Amino acid sequence: MRIIQILPTLSFGDAIGNDTIALKGAIADMGFDSEIYAENVDKRLPSDIAKNIGRLKGLKPDDIILYHKSTGTELTFKLDEFKCRKIMIYHNITPPEFFAPYSPAAERLTKFGYEGVEFLRDKVELCLADSSYNKSELIRMGYDCPIKVRPILIKFDDYKQTPDKTVLKNCSDGKTNLIFVGRIAPNKKQENIIRAFYWYKRINPDSRLILVGSYTGMENYFERLVKYTKALGLEEDVIFTGHIKFSEILAYYHSAHAFVCMSEHEGFCVPLAEAMFFDVPIIAYDTSAISDTLGGSGVLINDNDPVFAAHVIDRVVSDNALRNHIIEGQRKRLEDFSYNKIKNIFEKQLKDFIKDKNCR
Repeated sequence: MRIIQILPTLSFGDAIGNDTIALKGAIADMGFDSEIYAENVDKRLPSDIAKNIGRLKGLKPDDIILYHKSTGTELTFKLDEFKCRKIMIYHNITPPEFFAPYSPAAERLTKFGYEGVEFLRDKVELCLADSSYNKSELIRMGYDCPIKVRPILIKFDDYKQTPDKTVLKNCSDGKTNLIFVGRIAPNKKQENIIRAFYWYKRINPDSRLILVGSYTGMENYFERLVKYTKALGLEEDVIFTGHIKFSEILAYYHSAHAFVCMSEHEGFCVPLAEAMFFDVPIIAYDTSAISDTLGGSGVLINDNDPVFAAHVIDRVVSDNALRNHIIEGQRKRLEDFSYNKIKNIFEKQLKDFIKDKNCR
């Protein structure tokens, strides 16, 4: 029996790519042949980590495909050609309306992504959703096959690497560092973080906001954010890092006093778990899968009013007792995402699927 993961693009350093690679190891540990096939493989990855999808041959009825669904691709509509058992790992797709004002290409791609999810509704035997939110979305779209929740598999040992010394030094100047980690994208609502920071800076002038993430493909949205930052007089205090090395990302986490998330659409949001790992207290707007991932930890706000958010940030940063209480709760929640725990959940789900020959 072969257990094969398929996805359109295996990227270096992103959440889905990391999850795919981690699952490859978990599957191999179970004693199965474990392979990854993709249309595009990031050249920064080891040459033997994945193969081009065109080389996928010789599938048998008992073989299993794990298909990672997160975007629009023709590959989705070819999945039915593979005559074997199929599981969809649903990472969610950003609703196209977020991209309409900034990128017609991204809008079309995400629309196509949802068409693909509709197409797969009766083509897979099991769905593994990153969160309860993702599961509810599949149910809303009419999926009636078994749907199980399986959080993203994160190798937290990777985060124990040495952080970038230059970034650490630059951020250790006594200023309060607020951070958000995530690609520059309209659904992430970086403008709402900037707006909240504008009011927070009135409370604490000796502070900065660091927005960690690439803006490639979202240049129009990025330009709007830069103009907005200048209009508010914050160009010296808001840092857009762009695409940076992993060691630099680690340094920003090490330097952060609070993690502020105002995103309006997330299927899981790995940076929330990363902030937990680094003991950075989280303030997050309650949307999509945010509450699922926080699981009662952090500070969840149901109002994105910037003045309100600014005062919440100030309380979290300045009240040591509250800060310690939040961090304690996040440490407890982080245990739910331990590598071995999520790996065991996945192994059980896969073993149960293998045993059930008549899943549908």
